[in-house]
Amino acid sequence: MNRLSTNELPQPALRSSEPGQLAVEILERLKYRIGKDPKVAKPHDWLTAAILVVRDRITDRWMDSTRKTYSTGAKRVYYLSLEFLIGRLMRDAMTNIGLMDEMRDALASLGVDIDLVAELEPDAALGNGGLGRLAACFMESMATVDVPAYGYGIRYMHGLFRQQMADGWQVELPETWLAHGNPWEFERRESSYEIGFGGSVETVNVDEEVQRYVWKPAERVIATAFDTPAVGWRATRVNTLRLWAAQPIDPILLDAFNAGDHIGALRDSNKAESLTRVLYPADATPAGQELRLRQEYFFSSASLQDILRRHLQQYPDFTSLPDAVAIQLNDTHPAVSVAELVRLLTDVHGLGFDQAWDIARRTFAYTNHTLLPEALESWPVPLFERLLPRHMQIVYAVNAKILIEARKQKHATDEEIRNISLIDETGERRVRMGNLAFVGSHSINGVSALHTELMKETVFADLHRLYPDRINNKTNGITPRRWLMQCNPGLFALIRDAIGDDFMDDTEALQALDAFADKADFQEQFAAVKRANKVRLAKLVQTRLGIRLDPSAMFDIQIKRIHEYKRQLLNIIEAVALYDQIRSHPELDWVPRVKLFAGKAAPSYHNAKLIIKLANDVARVINNDPAVRGLLKVVFVPNYNVSLAEVMVPAADLSEQISTAGMEASGTGNMKFALNGALTIGTLDGANVEMRDWVGEENIKIFGLTAEEVAKARAEGHNPRAIIEGSRELSQALSAIASGVFSPDDPHRFSGLVDGLYNHDWFMVAADFETYAKAQREIDQLWTMPSDWYSKAIRNTARMGWFSSDRTIRQYAGEIWRAG
Repeated sequence: MNRLSTNELPQPALRSSEPGQLAVEILERLKYRIGKDPKVAKPHDWLTAAILVVRDRITDRWMDSTRKTYSTGAKRVYYLSLEFLIGRLMRDAMTNIGLMDEMRDALASLGVDIDLVAELEPDAALGNGGLGRLAACFMESMATVDVPAYGYGIRYMHGLFRQQMADGWQVELPETWLAHGNPWEFERRESSYEIGFGGSVETVNVDEEVQRYVWKPAERVIATAFDTPAVGWRATRVNTLRLWAAQPIDPILLDAFNAGDHIGALRDSNKAESLTRVLYPADATPAGQELRLRQEYFFSSASLQDILRRHLQQYPDFTSLPDAVAIQLNDTHPAVSVAELVRLLTDVHGLGFDQAWDIARRTFAYTNHTLLPEALESWPVPLFERLLPRHMQIVYAVNAKILIEARKQKHATDEEIRNISLIDETGERRVRMGNLAFVGSHSINGVSALHTELMKETVFADLHRLYPDRINNKTNGITPRRWLMQCNPGLFALIRDAIGDDFMDDTEALQALDAFADKADFQEQFAAVKRANKVRLAKLVQTRLGIRLDPSAMFDIQIKRIHEYKRQLLNIIEAVALYDQIRSHPELDWVPRVKLFAGKAAPSYHNAKLIIKLANDVARVINNDPAVRGLLKVVFVPNYNVSLAEVMVPAADLSEQISTAGMEASGTGNMKFALNGALTIGTLDGANVEMRDWVGEENIKIFGLTAEEVAKARAEGHNPRAIIEGSRELSQALSAIASGVFSPDDPHRFSGLVDGLYNHDWFMVAADFETYAKAQREIDQLWTMPSDWYSKAIRNTARMGWFSSDRTIRQYAGEIWRAG
């Protein structure tokens, strides 16, 4: 088939991209920007020089994009997110500007292997999991579909922790991704803003009828911007990721230093820098909670001050703000922005409260990512009022407005008033950030069809009745550039040879691959690509953990944040049950299987960390038992991040998406696996529901209770003990775990986990075990029929085009933002 090669794609670069010219530019950057002679340059020097060459080309288009936005007066989108899990950027950037082949050749001409130096680029540790990775995909897609956008977040010095294992336990170490600087970013010292905390509010009488409020903070810090270009596919547009760093007003208290208090002299500096030092500081203590709230206000206030400054550069006042600006709150973390925008408009720019509130509500939109009440965030009123006294006044003023409206116009009951209120009074008074984001936004969207409907029925039921037109659905998506073209070049090339290039610009064109699903020669090539990816992962595991894996075994992978509702525990228990069956029945023809896990547990989440320990303890026993004969292996791969996912996702045969139905908002790992030709075993939860509809029921393995059945079981009094005692395999597996078979050094280590299953089983692990185990054995049977397996795997890839983040962003732009 005649097709373009990667280096023949339309090139947006504004200067020559011939390999010879690129080599000259690399040497120039090496000499004048890094100060190294090629004879003594180290691999990291070559990496930085290559990045600078790529960055310079992107900068040309970046400036063009900015000029275009100003000249056309296009509506800008501002995406506020506490997380941006962007990972490594060099391959992403080179792919999107069509420079990969030329840069590979240029470096090769200088004796440098691009693959070796690319591995040295640190992952930007700015996110925890799906929320942050979604934000990164959205930034790439907003540029791709030509939506003028800024992403706003925090420039964490260490970000999420680096995970190591000590005797199977998670150990958190600082992630030092900024230790040697970041060649992608530009410091914008002119974009600096004061951020205040604490203090008092004074009332000023403007005239007999008008009062103004003046907040006098007790503390102040400076937020300084660092910009990273976010380049879209084919460099259609380059947008900006603006991250805020915190700095003290005075870096050192000289009086204290000269008086001999050398540590105390740096008190203000250390306090300011702590704001942006670590992503998600543990909030089990009051100090941790305060730091988390400080972080959220810090980046929200800086972002809004920046947005308003930019708006006044083009427009005479703020009446046009909702027409020129759309601000998307990514979950509840930036919800304090609602109160902050009202404060800025009223206290700083002189608008009346009602006008400011109307502008804010028409400007903000809110994406909800969870149905877990604890994840919706709420803050004790004393903490919120002490830290943000003016915002507390605004929250109470908004609450009065909403509740009076609900009582007078909607005739809300006392119970509905309690649920709508921005102040939770069920225990200690707390500010409900989810409710604040809801009432302060004109649009509230869920991230899968099921999740959106459950929002209406559960966490926001009363607010939905009060504002029935606000909730809408925008099912998540993933960028195919990162999650197919870059991470799986073998499959990408195979698809291009089969169906041409249309899918590169319209992912739904992958549907043409359906015609190849039953062709033996294509299945053989597809299987060869999969095996090569599995060999690559096996080498990584061998290098890092010293565990040998057989690439011909089924690679069964569950990689995601460790949380009880995601049910890694169910997967581990089933592995123990399978282990018992293999030992008891060596005469049966068992399918060789490798169960791979990866993910991080929040530092203060005891049960999640215990589940990691259990996985490692079970792995140690099973992997060293000769009776298993290598038919089953369990591996927990430490320090899960984007780069590790880029190796594990293409290697998966089976994707574990087994959350308790009704608890996963969407998931995007499920989409990445399926796009790369893995079959899914999962519950009807989150986007699994829509994936089933797109790939076909026959090409996905669904098991377990539905969301409605889970809710009914909880309401009627779920009896897990009876279920466990009625299941021989489950009861024996739990007995082994609880009695210390896998923890002989501490026989009672996991008794608490097992007791939780017997006594309440909130996450329905026992309830779903039998159907899960049955589904796994059906997967085994399918594995023994390679033609049927690969037919289904190919159809998964072919039918995942709709789950592109380009489609999601077009829906946001057309239906919420009215932009682009």
